[in-house]
Amino acid sequence: MSALILVDLQNDFMPGGALAVPDGDSVIPVANRLAQSFDLVVATQDWHPPGHGSFASQHLGKHPGDMIELDGFRQELWPDHCVQGTSGAELHAGLDVGRITRVFQKGADPCVDSYSTFFDNAHRKSTGLGDYLKEKGVREVYLMGLATDYCVKFSVLDAVELGFQANVIEDGCRGIDLQAGDVSRAIDEMKTVGAVIVSSAARQNDRNSPLR
Repeated sequence: MSALILVDLQNDFMPGGALAVPDGDSVIPVANRLAQSFDLVVATQDWHPPGHGSFASQHLGKHPGDMIELDGFRQELWPDHCVQGTSGAELHAGLDVGRITRVFQKGADPCVDSYSTFFDNAHRKSTGLGDYLKEKGVREVYLMGLATDYCVKFSVLDAVELGFQANVIEDGCRGIDLQAGDVSRAIDEMKTVGAVIVSSAARQNDRNSPLR
């Protein structure tokens, strides 16, 4: 069985949001179309408490993009975003949530960030997504969302580590590219661990085949 994972399709990552991913809203129609060809669709949310340690606003003299050490790990600083209970943390209004079986939240620990949909960045705590998918009999996952070079990439790396066949819907992702080339390097890194880069059209053309 296969599952579709929609990564962080939240308002703060959309144009006009606190941490906007360029052209991020263009993946919403892709998600809605693609969800029709899966029996199991899950979504994730960044779910930061106010004053999260990854926010530049919490560190005197620091700015988004600066690097610090947070609880023993290197941490890139970000603008305040996806704060629990705010509109910025909500899933995009155009997303068809009726196809989503469950939403997994991440980044709630104020001392450690969580890019991956499976674990926090220190791999101290699981979001429960991996166990949930295995309980459902999922062996193969398709991932899309925001952003290619952060949450999508780290989710794919962890998916492979957990034993899932991972596929990335390339036209369903958009990246930050904070440093020029970050997105292409992320794609290469995902390929290196065995992830397959596919298009939404290729997946939909295969929808008449039995879902694995």
